[in-house]
Amino acid sequence: MKPSKEPEGEETKPTAIASYNNEIDAIREKEFPMLEEDVRLRVLRFFNADPDHFDLVFVANATAGIKLVMEGFREQEHGFWYGYHKDAHTSLVGVREAAKGTHRCFGSDTEVEEWLDEGTDALPGDIGLGLFAYPAQSNMNGRRLPLSWTSQLRSSKLGIHVYSLLDAAGIVSTSPLDLSNCSKAPDFTVLSFNKIFGFPDLGALIVRNESASVLQRRSYFGGGTVEIVICGKENWHIQKYGSLHEQLEDGTLPIHSIVALDSALNVHERLFGSPERVALHVGLLAEQLCNKLAALRHYNGSMVCQIYRDSSLSYRDSRTQGPLIAFNLRNRKGEWVSNAEVEKLANIRNIQLRSGGLCNPGGIASALNLAPWEVKRNFSAGHRCGNETDTIGGKPTGMLRVSLGAMSNMQDVKTFIEFVEEFFVDHTEAPRRAEASPMLGHKLYIETLTIYPIKSCGGWAIPPDILWDVRAEGLAWDREWCLIHQGTRTALSQKKFPRMALLRPSLDLEKGLLRVRINGPVPPATSDEVSVPLSADPGVFQACDVGFPMHTSQVCGETILAHTYASKQIADFFSTLIGAPCTLAKFPAAVAGLSTRHSKAHLNAPGNNGSFSQQPKITQRPILLSNESPILTISRSSLNRLNEQIKIKDGKAAHASVFRANIIVAEDPASSPGSEKPYVEDDWRSLRIGYDVTLDVMGGCRRCQMVCVDQHNAEKNEEPFVTLAKTRRKDGKVFFGVHTALTVTKRGQLARIRLGDRVCPSGYPSSFA
Repeated sequence: MKPSKEPEGEETKPTAIASYNNEIDAIREKEFPMLEEDVRLRVLRFFNADPDHFDLVFVANATAGIKLVMEGFREQEHGFWYGYHKDAHTSLVGVREAAKGTHRCFGSDTEVEEWLDEGTDALPGDIGLGLFAYPAQSNMNGRRLPLSWTSQLRSSKLGIHVYSLLDAAGIVSTSPLDLSNCSKAPDFTVLSFNKIFGFPDLGALIVRNESASVLQRRSYFGGGTVEIVICGKENWHIQKYGSLHEQLEDGTLPIHSIVALDSALNVHERLFGSPERVALHVGLLAEQLCNKLAALRHYNGSMVCQIYRDSSLSYRDSRTQGPLIAFNLRNRKGEWVSNAEVEKLANIRNIQLRSGGLCNPGGIASALNLAPWEVKRNFSAGHRCGNETDTIGGKPTGMLRVSLGAMSNMQDVKTFIEFVEEFFVDHTEAPRRAEASPMLGHKLYIETLTIYPIKSCGGWAIPPDILWDVRAEGLAWDREWCLIHQGTRTALSQKKFPRMALLRPSLDLEKGLLRVRINGPVPPATSDEVSVPLSADPGVFQACDVGFPMHTSQVCGETILAHTYASKQIADFFSTLIGAPCTLAKFPAAVAGLSTRHSKAHLNAPGNNGSFSQQPKITQRPILLSNESPILTISRSSLNRLNEQIKIKDGKAAHASVFRANIIVAEDPASSPGSEKPYVEDDWRSLRIGYDVTLDVMGGCRRCQMVCVDQHNAEKNEEPFVTLAKTRRKDGKVFFGVHTALTVTKRGQLARIRLGDRVCPSGYPSSFA
């Protein structure tokens, strides 16, 4: 029963919401249609496109515009022929799959010119229509392709059947696009406004009205593109007959983005003037940057940068070259520098660049001379877009790209050159290390033992005088749990969620619990602790299909099976503290047939240097949720040396916790002064701990910028990664510490270690430099 009167002083919220919605609806009905058409007209004029000859369709981005064109051609009764240039963006290449095999990739500008000059008007088989697509600017190296091809195509015999699609997303970011001559303009032009203005996330498909009929054959209709629909007993509809954009803009238009676009046009014009001025500005900057990169040399005269561009083109001629520079780096020996490492350091220095395949498969393969069989081999070897496998068979799998825009300035050029010089130019010959003796067993002991029960969260120091189990997978209870995103079911890490460092797991062995607290202020209405049983109690996990008791999750790109905790309290606790929807999951330590993770294949030998006359046989080891190996070990002497080098540059010294090591070994306190031997672990082959436990050294630990997260306050710093990159980089990768694992024995071995145990290393001389 409703109260007869609202309590005094309280708002009637439903009425307020209804009033607000009515007001918004009124604005949309009365004001937005006019604003929408005003912005549409303004954008057409920005490109000198006469609205009597062109229409503009708002889309999500350039790729969505390409897909919309593809849908129109796919509806043709006999299909369509498709041709595209090798420099095309991946989104243009993908259209070929809708052409059902009748497609051609033009391998050069010359091939396109010859095709346009052939004089034939025939297409393969009984295909009636064709589509030729190319980018106005290569998104790999900024080379600009001839805009004249569209008019050449239209005036040729092929023009009767073949339409043109221009990907203008790259060129319009820094140069004008003139569509004033309708007879020479592309039939379809796609672009993204965020490439020009930085916002909004909105794109456009500009269509010559004479070519619009091809897109009107699209069979799909959505809300906003249909006049009336009958469904059920009879299927019937009438599509809109108005302008092309009314027929193609399905659903509600992104009102706020269109309003923002109007503002973006105003701001861009006020700040930078005309697109012609922007083109002159960025051309000068790009020329300066390219010349300075090309001039960089190591102390021995070898080239630092391999730049991928046509040297006959000038950055000052915006008709032929855009302000992009594609390159790879080489070290003093001529070896390729890891692009992943360059990107990590650039991120630390707040420099934004692109690395990898750049969404330009044809351009990358051509520039790097990668044959199709090599690309397939790279895929089989584990190379994927976005991973760190960036050199295979002596060739890079991708490259680096820097782009300059309207807001770039000469200081940006200077900053980037200084960045490359600081980290990747060798100015003096590196001193050679003295060879170490085959046996390196000076007095060492275990200074700290730490486990990380929850992957990427805080560590728990194993108390003194406790013998701790060492298993094939690592130290007992180490990285058996993880936090997984509730949407993607991907394991979270400090790289994206640094606040994970503030979560402090601990083991209550007496009560058999894993307890988790927060190191710092606890948010309001949040409990200060959660706990779960150490045992795999099935009652606390989410129910799954019968016979398949665990959910699949993703850890370091691998699919695993893990138990997910059902408690809403647990999910809310972690989600609130991390700032992302997540919950706790447990990876079983020993479930027959389900523990599929193993140490990484690149861990083949100590130091990863391949300098041994007889390589030790290192087999892959089972791991739980660690990234690469069962146990991570570092040296206190090495940490001390690193901090000395950091302090020379007035940097912040690194706490041992940032390296997230399980074992820290140190020299015996009774040793004589000066007995520390930093980085001697590069030479280790094995470690004997106590009397009967032996660990194999599997290789150096490759480091990323996660070591810059302070484990006490979750703040990000430049150090220690910056100094490591200068002092501990080999083969383009940064190393600190070593991966270790329990030595494989033929019989079962109960292995236990504790704080203070004596450590005796043995090994061979390293070539680390």
